[in-house]
Amino acid sequence: MESKQFLTQYIKAEAKRLGFDVCGIAHAEPVAEIISDGYRKWLAQGNEANMDYLSRNIEKRLDPTLLVDNVKSIVCVAMNYRPPIFISKDNYQLAWYAYGKDYHIVMREHLHQLFLSIKAQIPEIEGRYFCDTAPVLERYWAEKAGLGWRGKNTQLIIPKQGTSFFLGELFLNIELEYDKPMGNHCGNCNACQEQCPTHALYTDEDTGLHLLNANLCLSYQTIENKKEINPNLQKAMGLNIYGCDQCQKACPHNRLAQPTNHKEFEASEELLKMTQKDWESLTLEKYQSLFKDSAVKRAKLEGLKRNIEAAKNNT
Repeated sequence: MESKQFLTQYIKAEAKRLGFDVCGIAHAEPVAEIISDGYRKWLAQGNEANMDYLSRNIEKRLDPTLLVDNVKSIVCVAMNYRPPIFISKDNYQLAWYAYGKDYHIVMREHLHQLFLSIKAQIPEIEGRYFCDTAPVLERYWAEKAGLGWRGKNTQLIIPKQGTSFFLGELFLNIELEYDKPMGNHCGNCNACQEQCPTHALYTDEDTGLHLLNANLCLSYQTIENKKEINPNLQKAMGLNIYGCDQCQKACPHNRLAQPTNHKEFEASEELLKMTQKDWESLTLEKYQSLFKDSAVKRAKLEGLKRNIEAAKNNT
């Protein structure tokens, strides 16, 4: 087998060639105690709302060696999704990540190609790859792998590139050279917490961890919540009908962010031409045309129409 240095450089070069914007590698081990305790406390306070999957497989989520047998290294990658063209500000809004093709599909395809490329170089290698498809603390591992740091908006911030990134991981059964975390660079800035429409972002006084109360988050309310939207939060929705990007828009680290060069994540001309009237008269046929292979299907047509009706009162 080639040296650790060669294999590490090879994997990072292949990740870049295959379209990932950044790549780093972390040693697979149980997560830090402060994170483990903080996660359990966060769950105990009910901050995951009704996303029950977050309270399942806790031990595997907090220890990757229990999730994948014989894992030694976690290769972390990120792909930029910042739109080159935005939906007009006076129209109903979708979260940027949902403008184009479902990231699960795109990231899985690229991760599969990366794994095949590595296996061609090292036939005896074994591993698994994930993109929001397993109990993995993705931002924690991306931070450990030196990609960036978790900001006060709870998102990964990549230096000079911002927050608009999808994350993925390759769990491999070989030792590699590991990157070092870069530390937090939010400083005294609280813009994201201050600009959150529902004050869902907070800092835990005991641990200093920056966290999110999903019960208050507009992304949860408009996507994951299958019941009626909390009446107290409807006004805060503004024109948001699927997700919310206010904490990203407020982050000063996004001032240098460049648009994605991945065409799959760009909004279609059909989507950009939608008017408020078009949204308010959305049919099943139009919904299926707009959102084929889209993450928006997670809310289903009924959920999207519910959100449109709620936002309509804010126009």
